[in-house]
Order: sequence, then structure tokens, then C-alpha cells
Amino acid sequence: MEDEEGSEYGKPDFVLLDQVTMEDFMRNLQLRFEKGRIYTYIGEVLVSVNPYQELPLYGPEAIARYQGRELYERPPHLYAVANAAYKAMKHRSRDTCIVISGESGAGKTEASKHIMQYIAAVTNPSQRAEVERVKDVLLKSTCVLEAFGNARTNRNHNSSRFGKYMDINFDFKGDPIGGHIHSYLLEKSRVLKQHVGERNFHAFYQLLRGSEDKQLHELHLDRNPAVYNFTRQGAGLNMTVHSALDSDERSHQAVIEAMRVIGFSPEEVESVYRILAAILHLGNIEFVETEEDGPQKEGLAVAEEALVDRVAELTATPRDLVLRSLLARTVASGGRELIEKGHTAAEASYARDACAKAVYQRLFEWVVNRINSVMEPRDRDPRRDGKDTVIGVLDIYGFEVFPVNSFEQFCINYCNEKLQQLFIRLILKQEQEEYEREGITWQSVEYFNNAIIVDLVERPHRGILAVLDEACSSAGTITDRIFLQTLDTHHRHHLHYTSRQLCPTDKTMEFGRDFRIKHYAGDVTYSVEGFIDKNRDFLFQDFKRLLYNSTDPTLRAMWPDGQQDITEVTKRPLTAGTLFKNSMVALVENLASKEPFYVRCIKPNEDKVAGKLDENHCRHQVAYLGLLENVRVRRAGFASRQPYSRFLLRYKMTCEYTWPNHLLGSDKAAVSALLEQHGLQGDVAFGHSKLFIRSPRTLVTLEQSRARLIPIIVLLLQKAWRGTLARWRCRRLRAVYTIMRWFRRHKVRAHLAELQRRFQAARQPPLYGRDLVWPLPPAVLQPFQDTCHTLFCRWRARQLVKNIPPSDMAQIKAKVAAMATLQGLRQDWGCRRAWARDYLSSAADNPTASGLFAQRLKTLRDKDGFGAVLFSSHVRKVNRFRKIRNRALLLTDRHLYKLDPDRQYRVMRAVPLEAVTGLSVTSGGDQLVVLHARGQDDL
Repeated sequence: MEDEEGSEYGKPDFVLLDQVTMEDFMRNLQLRFEKGRIYTYIGEVLVSVNPYQELPLYGPEAIARYQGRELYERPPHLYAVANAAYKAMKHRSRDTCIVISGESGAGKTEASKHIMQYIAAVTNPSQRAEVERVKDVLLKSTCVLEAFGNARTNRNHNSSRFGKYMDINFDFKGDPIGGHIHSYLLEKSRVLKQHVGERNFHAFYQLLRGSEDKQLHELHLDRNPAVYNFTRQGAGLNMTVHSALDSDERSHQAVIEAMRVIGFSPEEVESVYRILAAILHLGNIEFVETEEDGPQKEGLAVAEEALVDRVAELTATPRDLVLRSLLARTVASGGRELIEKGHTAAEASYARDACAKAVYQRLFEWVVNRINSVMEPRDRDPRRDGKDTVIGVLDIYGFEVFPVNSFEQFCINYCNEKLQQLFIRLILKQEQEEYEREGITWQSVEYFNNAIIVDLVERPHRGILAVLDEACSSAGTITDRIFLQTLDTHHRHHLHYTSRQLCPTDKTMEFGRDFRIKHYAGDVTYSVEGFIDKNRDFLFQDFKRLLYNSTDPTLRAMWPDGQQDITEVTKRPLTAGTLFKNSMVALVENLASKEPFYVRCIKPNEDKVAGKLDENHCRHQVAYLGLLENVRVRRAGFASRQPYSRFLLRYKMTCEYTWPNHLLGSDKAAVSALLEQHGLQGDVAFGHSKLFIRSPRTLVTLEQSRARLIPIIVLLLQKAWRGTLARWRCRRLRAVYTIMRWFRRHKVRAHLAELQRRFQAARQPPLYGRDLVWPLPPAVLQPFQDTCHTLFCRWRARQLVKNIPPSDMAQIKAKVAAMATLQGLRQDWGCRRAWARDYLSSAADNPTASGLFAQRLKTLRDKDGFGAVLFSSHVRKVNRFRKIRNRALLLTDRHLYKLDPDRQYRVMRAVPLEAVTGLSVTSGGDQLVVLHARGQDDL
């Protein structure tokens, strides 16, 4: 078992209890329930306690944790049982079954749903459409069957009032390809009457509260269930903790959607609800006696004939035939002459009720058969597709003990006796087969064999069912009291049978009414009132012919026996008890042919509240489920058995010879060495492939040793794993850095090779590589390329400059300085022409006034003593008022002069060069220049 459950959660398997007593069993059950552990094993049997609340135990994540695991690798869970059954079916090609039992309200239906959800989740990974269709039908069928077969009872808000066994067919790949549902003993008497605090079947309330107003009008129904006799008792109750209206309305929509998914046609769904409506109207029909001379010669009339009209309309049958069937019956005399015999009011009421029960039962059976027709495997050929395997899921009523127990409880408890007999027999058979397989000597196990009780019920000629059938078939009036007297005569010496007649001092039973059977689960007192009527289950042939002749094909299909002619001699139909006995015999034979898995469900309290476990109530269930006996059978001889490999895998760390891996000849030898080191070899037996352990204390000792070593091993593994991770990371980083280094080298070499290739022709004049495009460098070479680019530019400049005469070098330097200063602000700054500098002295540039300027220049040189003229030219001066004047500009090595060319170049202003602070130019075509001087006196 995985270490998710420590000792504080109790024993996960009741087989491991120190003492097998009811007190120890209940103490462990109580502890686990209080800790939220609702599942516990008894070997491979799962005990489930209904928590009456949603627990985070289910869903895709939980399914993934249990899928493919062994039963004991995870804490106890329904998914583990479902997985074990599925693995046995898929891997060993064995037909398996899961038997779910327990009393009403113990959670059997929910358990079967979770099993179905698990099977649906782990199958069909390839998403085949046909398999998905079958899975949808399997899941949706539960919703439909709950509507028509479940009801609210005092013990359970959603109690199954029928037994259900579902076979799921799988192909060789383990995918579901079909299925078949068997139903057992529908409690059809619930249609007529329910106990206080209970309801009729859910379908009636869902129809009334969930249908639209238009549909109710067409069915002549009122939304209030209290209007109808059959639903009046449960009108104010609901099927869940939510309001009745909301719950039934949502459920109605869910059922309609489920029927659509399954494959019911709209016409079939409409027929189903018409039949339900007809049953409700039929229940409201009352009969009144009339005088012989009145209009009704038969002496009986229907109090409200409008109800007859509605029943006729909804069943698609003639009104007069419906009325005739209610008021009289037709019998054939010995000469095959037909005689119509009128009913008394009591007989008519009995016929009406029998008809209502029969119609609902046939409707339920038709729904089951309709679902089966959709689920049947299609186009399967064993020679082509291989043998199909089956998983069966049995969800059937548990042992029932009420204040008044009638025929239904008798059948249900007989069913549980049969299943208990099978359960003990199969458990013992499994044990014995395993012992023989492993070469262990089989020891006989003491247990209570309930065959004597089963024989009391089903023995030919003298059994209770045989006596009941004889009473039903006898001529004359045979009452329930006479039936009881016959039982007393046959079984007065039987150890498990008694009655008030046989035990006059027992005042808990009434004379002429009660008998008691000592079941394996306890004593149950039955009232024989109604036994004969319920067993005979008689319905007049008139109703069968009436409904067979309906124009509704769905209703007609439910009554094939109605086609028999009234004069036709037929065999007496089998009684309800015999039919149920035959179905139980067939069920037991079916289960016995499969590998069984068991889920035993326990109801924790009668109040249906979460977190409460009533010890006395649970103690009673533990007794009648035979759980203690199951533990004793499982522990008879050996409490635990495990394959050697699995045993070593769990406990090898507790022995120096087996940790971390043994070097002995076999796993069996290694297990022997381990047990010898612990001194436990005397408490075990060695099979061919498994180790058998007698005492749970041996397992506890091994578990304690393992628990002490696990933290040390965990630390060791963590240390080793962290070191491994660090080494992996270091190796990866080294590899990354090596790759990066070689890649950088490659990029550098490739880039240098590309540079060499591109600049091979750079020495060719006159361009010297001016138009060459530099390749994009790697990031690491960007500074290198920037330096190369600078060196290349200087080299190219050198190549160009060395061909320039020395006389032009001053001008070249001036142009370079101008280019650096302007930085591209001027598009045309005269770099392509020769610079004369002193343009006003040039006769070419100033032909009219060059002489006057030369005289003015001589005068200024004498006056200011400058050495050289740096620049002179005509300009256009713009003042702050935007007035433009012609002026001349003279720049020497000492002054900046503004001259008036119109007045013989008279000096208008002289600015020392040290007073000039800067120069501004514009980038436009106006060629504007601003000379900045100190004192904000700019030119």
C-alpha cells in the first residue's frame, strides 16, 4: 500500500487487524470514516461507507493515479477495484464481474456510476466513433433507468426499486463494443401506494413538474401531483436536497436528453409519457354501485367517465372497450362459449390496480429492452474479431428488514441469501485454488453455510416458494392464513423457521399472520398478508387484449401476449416468485462463471447526514453483509500473500543482503534471507511464486522497519539526484560554452574571409573602394570593424591626398575643416571649386571695384597691421527689421570688417577676432550666416 495513509488513518485492510472482533472492526471503520477514508479492503473486497457529501476522490486526476496500478499500490478506492476487474478482463481474457451490495441508501447506485465512469475514461484512446457511441449509451442509460426505476424512500432519496445487472462487452483491445442490462423484481406495488414520507417513481413527478404547459394540456394533466391518487402521498417531497420543482424539472430535461442520446425516437418518447399520464388518470378512476333498474344493468359504474375518455385517448384504444374492461371480464366456458361477468366494486378496483401495475412494469421492461437493442454489439464475428470478454456490474438491493415485511422483502432477502452463498463459496474457491496453485496445504475453514436457508426457500415441493405456488394454483379459496398453516406443517422442525403457531410464547408475532426466518444476517418476521395475490400477479386477459390492439405501436409492442384468442388454452403463467427464483438461479450461474470482485456498501446513519456514523446501525450491516466472516475466511491460515518480486520491492531495504539488489539465486531465496534476518521465518509459508504470511504482526514488524529506513533512503536519493542534476547542468553548460566558443570562431573567420573577399579590389584607383559595402559583423567584432572602418577611411584619404600638389594642401585642409564644421548642414558649400579666399581683390570676381578695394586694403593694413587676408566677398546684410543692404565682408588674421561697397569700401564696423564667439549658418537655400560677438552685437 502506498504510504499515503499512515497509522493515524487506521488499517487500510481489515485483514491486518490484530484481533478479528466486531469491536476492533467497528473501531477501525469509525476511525477511517472520521478521517475521510470511506474505503477499506478485506483482501480484494472493498468496503464502502456512504459519506453523504461530495468528496474530492474522483475525476480525471484520480483515475490517472489508479489506471494500470495493482490493487495495493494505492489507497483503497472504487477505481482500484474497477481497474483490477478491467485488467483481469483485458490482460488475462477473463470474464469478470463487480458485485455491489448493501442496504438502501448505502451508495450502491453511486458506486456503479463511478465504476462506469472509470471504464469509460480508460477505454478507447483512439476515439473510435462506434466505441464512443456505446460509452455514451452506457453512461446515459443510468439516468433513464433511475427515472423509471428509482424512488424516494424513508431510507434513501434516490433508492433503486429494482435490481440491475449490466454486462459490458469488450473487444480484444479492451474497448467497450456493447452491453446488456438485466432487471430484477421491480417494486411495481409502489405505483399504487407508498409509505408516509415516500414517493412514487421519479418519472411521474418529473413528467408533472418538468413538462411544458402545452404538453401537460395535451396529456390532460395538472402540474400538482396531489391531484392524482398515485402521486398524492409524495406531492410535497423531492428527490434531492433541493426544491422539488427545480430538482424534478432539471431531471426531466436530463432524462429527455439521455433518451435522445441513447436513440429513442421522438415518437417513442411521446408514447412513454402518454403511458405515464394514462396510469395517473387510471388511478383516479373510482367505481360506484348502481341499482339494478338503473341505466347501468351491470350494477357498477365509473364515477367520472371523463377519466375513461382520457385513458382511452392516451392509450389509443376504443373508449367502450376501456370501460368494458374496467367494469367486467370475459371468460370462456367449457364449450368455448364467451361469458361476460360483471365486477363488484372491489373486483373492479383490484382489476384497475392490477392494470396500472402491469402497464408500468411492461413500460419499464420495454425501456430496458429498448436500451439493450441499442447497446447490442453490432456486426461481430468471433472468427474475424476474436472472442469478446465481459465485465458485469451487479447493483442489487441489500438485505431489508422493515416493521412490516411482505412478499417483496421475502424475495429481496432470498436474493441476498443466494448471493451470500455464492460469495462465501467463491471466496473459499479462490482461496483453495490459490493454495493448490502455490503448493500450500489447504486447511478447511469453519464458516456458516447458509445453504440450509436457501433450501428452506427454494426446495422443490416443500420449500416456501413451492408451497406458495401450490396455494396459488389450487382450486377453491386459498387464503394467506391457510398458506401459513401449510408452511407450519412442512417446517415445524426446521431450525431456521418459526411462527406464532409453533412458538405460542413469542408475542412479537401474530397468530395466523406472521412467520419468521433466521437469515444469515439476522431474524426477519414476514407478514403473509398479500403473499398469494402478489405471487399470483394476476391480470385479466381483457386488459392484455385491449392494450395489444392499441394503435400506438410502442404500447402494442409491450403486450405480445394479448394476441392470444380468449378461447385458446394456454399453460398457466409462472408466478412472480418462481420467475424471480429462476432469474436468481440464472444470475448466480452467470456470476459463478466470472472472476468476481466485491463492493460492500454501508449506510452510516438513518438521518442521511454527513460526518455521522451510527455504530449500532453499522454493526447490524456489518453482521448481515458477513464482513467479519469474510475477514475470518481471508485470514484462515494466512492473513496476507504477495508475489516474491513485489514483497522484495517493498521490503528489500530492511536487509543488507537484498539492498539495493540481491545477488542470490532467486527472489524466493532473497525473501528467505530477508525474513531470517528479521527472525520471522517461522510465521510464513513459501509458495511457488508467492509468500504467505500468517500473522498481521509480521507485516506490522516489516512495515515499522521500512518506515524507519524510508527517510534515510529518501535523503540518500535526494542527495544523489541533486548531485546528478548538478552534474548534468554543469555538463550542459560546458557543452553550451564550447559550442558558443567554436561558433564565435567560425563567425569571426567567416567574417574576416568575407572582408578579404570584398576588399580585394580596394587598391584600384581612382575610387579606392569608395563604393564597397561593409558586411554586417558579429556582435563580438563590432568594435574591431569600427576600428577597421576608421583605418580604411584614413588609408583611402591618404591614397587620395598623396596625389595632390603641395600648393593645394592649404585649400584641401580648409575644405576638410569646413566639412567637419558644417556636418552636412549645407548641401552646396563650394567644395567642388577652387577657393580664392580674397574675392574682392580679384579682377575676375570684382572687375569694377577691385582697385578701390586694393587701396582700402592697403590703408587698413597700414592702420591695423594685420598680416594676411583670410576672406573677402560681397554679401547681403539683413538687419533686425528685415531691411537688406549691399555690404562687403573682410576677414583678416586680426579683425572682421564690415565695408560699404557703395562708398569706396568705407569701414562701417571693425570687430576684433577675439570678440567673435561663434558662427551660425542655415541649411536652406538663403545661405544665411550669423556671426556672434560679445555683448550680443551679432552680424
